[in-house]
Amino acid sequence: MGLPSFEQRFEQLETKLAYQEMTIEELNQEVRKQQVEIDILKEQLKLMAERLKTHQSSIIAPMSEETPPPHY
Repeated sequence: MGLPSFEQRFEQLETKLAYQEMTIEELNQEVRKQQVEIDILKEQLKLMAERLKTHQSSIIAPMSEETPPPHY
């Protein structure tokens, strides 16, 4: 049981490389999927911010239109 032969070491390296390539591809797919989700969430956040701005201006009356509290 001496040192592994050149062929065994080469085979081990090829195996490691194959697993690394597979892992990299899986990670790339996950990153692409997450980027799509981020893009969707950014668009939804933009729409929510626009709606909030629209509703804030319609909900809050100007001070000149506010009626004083009953204790005045």
